[in-house]
Amino acid sequence: MATLKVTPTNAVQAVPPTIQRVALYARVSTLNGQHPEMQLSELREFAARRGWSVTAEYVDEGVSGSKESRPALNRLMADAHHRRFDAVLVWKIDRFGRSLKHLVNAIADLSAYGVAFVSLRDNIDLSTPSGRLMLQIIGAMAEFELSLTQERVRAGLANAQAHGVQLGRPRRIVDGESIHRMKAEGVSLRTIAAQLGIGYGTARARLAGERKTLSPETSSEAESQALAG
Repeated sequence: MATLKVTPTNAVQAVPPTIQRVALYARVSTLNGQHPEMQLSELREFAARRGWSVTAEYVDEGVSGSKESRPALNRLMADAHHRRFDAVLVWKIDRFGRSLKHLVNAIADLSAYGVAFVSLRDNIDLSTPSGRLMLQIIGAMAEFELSLTQERVRAGLANAQAHGVQLGRPRRIVDGESIHRMKAEGVSLRTIAAQLGIGYGTARARLAGERKTLSPETSSEAESQALAG
């Protein structure tokens, strides 16, 4: 089970004492009637009021927030790692994080890079004490959500086992007699594995297991044949 990178007590590392350069991030899920300019115009106006210089704008258009990879967001995180700006400014939190866990981890990464995070509509500014307190609360909620998920998974596994459900990959039944017979007929192990629908290693291991029941002389001969296959 994946774990969070942060805890409520260490979610915020180092943020810049003053913000001068900001990067704007905007995202719209679909192109039907939505345009990122609405978000960007408000962000530019807010940055101007705060006296911040906008160094770059990152926009993901027609990209669902639930997607693992978003090109513009990926570039933003890479540039944050090189400290090309002091803070990331977004219109709303849900435009940035695809899930609560992703949000907390991404903000923790930004904080580790020395980059602050500001959400306009949510009134969250991690360069201020109140903003850092809000992130502590968000981090606690993320940990709580993760704990609930882990508890549900464990309960589901226990219930499945109680009802006789076999967990994990089903065991493949390997016909050892067929492997031994085909090998005795001169068929290579790779061909045997392909015909029986098993892996080469499985066929070789099963043949070695059959060899243990043979006499020492026959066992040695079978081993040579297996290695030759």
